[in-house]
Amino acid sequence: MSIDNQAAPPVPATPADGEKADRTVLFLFIGLMITMLLASLNQTVLSTALPTIVGELKGVDQMTWVITGYILASTIVMPVYGRISDQLGRKPVLIVAILLFIAGSIVGGLAGNIGILIVGRILQGLGGGGLMILSQAAIADVVPARERGKYMGVMGAVFAVASVAGPLLGGWLTEGPGWRWAFWMNIPLGLLAIGATIVFLPTRVKNENRPRLDYLGMTLIAGATTTLVLISVWGGGTYPWVSPQILALAVATVALAVAFVFAERRAAHPVIPLSLFADRNFVLTTIAALAIGVAMFGAIGYMPTYIQMVTGVDATHSGLLMIPMMGGLLVASIISGQIVTRTGRYKPFPIAGAAIIGVGLALLSTMHITTPKWVMCTFLAVLGIGIGLCLQILTLIVQNSFPGAIVGTATAASNYFRQVGATLGSAVVGSIFATRLISLLHERLAGSHAAAAGDEGRNHLTPAAVAKLPQAMRLPIIEAYNEALLPIFLYLVPLAIIALAVLCFVEPKDLSTTVEDEPVEVEAAR
Repeated sequence: MSIDNQAAPPVPATPADGEKADRTVLFLFIGLMITMLLASLNQTVLSTALPTIVGELKGVDQMTWVITGYILASTIVMPVYGRISDQLGRKPVLIVAILLFIAGSIVGGLAGNIGILIVGRILQGLGGGGLMILSQAAIADVVPARERGKYMGVMGAVFAVASVAGPLLGGWLTEGPGWRWAFWMNIPLGLLAIGATIVFLPTRVKNENRPRLDYLGMTLIAGATTTLVLISVWGGGTYPWVSPQILALAVATVALAVAFVFAERRAAHPVIPLSLFADRNFVLTTIAALAIGVAMFGAIGYMPTYIQMVTGVDATHSGLLMIPMMGGLLVASIISGQIVTRTGRYKPFPIAGAAIIGVGLALLSTMHITTPKWVMCTFLAVLGIGIGLCLQILTLIVQNSFPGAIVGTATAASNYFRQVGATLGSAVVGSIFATRLISLLHERLAGSHAAAAGDEGRNHLTPAAVAKLPQAMRLPIIEAYNEALLPIFLYLVPLAIIALAVLCFVEPKDLSTTVEDEPVEVEAAR
């Protein structure tokens, strides 16, 4: 055979090619971090400002919905974002999510009453539900699972940094320019995220045929999630648990969930393919994520409010006192991610994390109004370490169980159930907390001027107002806050134990060393 007829040998990859690929991943990662920062800050910046906001807008009795509204909206759209992005590509879907988030921020910034504020938070949630999901899915498109641990660890660290910066920023804005800037600041940050997405995120059309979306499945899952959260928010407070309203919502939740399962079995392109549940690790990590979501968000969502009321510090110092928890989360997330990348072993970390979360919750439940601040910070750090060992590793386990072509769907489905846990945790703890608090305030302040003012007076009990009260009135209020919230944490410990138990049965799998992107279509289970 002549030399002329021989096939040309493949051109070996050069160091320059590798450096170019590394730069591309780095720039993409920067863009995704901006997007995650946008979502993470939004979840935390209102935590220290919330008592002042609801006091100014006369809505302490609706405080739960400021948090729950965002989580509910983001939860509903998570599976939708994951499925659509697998079909149409991450880039256009992510841009739409950011635009929705900016729109919600504008509404929140202009809010003149608590109702409009809640509407703005819901709009933010409709966009925010895609920010985390699409960031995690996009990095899985370009980084193999074996190398992804270090990136996922940094993603967890971004959440930790935002969780520290958010309360501090929220406190500074509340005491300075005003709490509305917690919404206005999202506009330039969102525009920056859009720019980074356009420049750094590659355009990939996942399915040129663009299959028909599962509108029926989307509607049913949205309805089931909404009715479930309404049960959690209204039950025992607005309506008795055995009232016709709550019982009707319970029946509706079951009916919608059953209808969703039947719809997904028949859908050509289900929003949550039931075949995902055939994977053992997906099922186990989903159960664990659900339990941890309830415990985690149920605990940390109301801690800044508790700290302000009980310790008497302002909003900024309340954020500073949350630093130990986020510091523990940051360190645990980065170190565990690096170890997973180097060793390929991931199972021990979420198991240890679930155990530490249980310990942290139990420790927090023992506090009282005279507990030293350094003790409280230590307990928060323990909780943060447990969270840091769990969250990103659970996502990595799910992503490693499915091919790249459906990683968005799998990631979104897993995060959906985690967010259901977060919604339930925030709603249940918030509902129980608010009910107990109003009852205790009525009992402790009986005969006082605040009690005579009724619910209207209690709605104005901001941290600043409470701090100015005479000791004889201030002490019963902070005791009420302590007794209303902290015992609930102990009730959350069994959830951490459940997560620990199921994670022990996770099957270790070799982390993929390549990025798969075959046109795999997951069909509904027949």
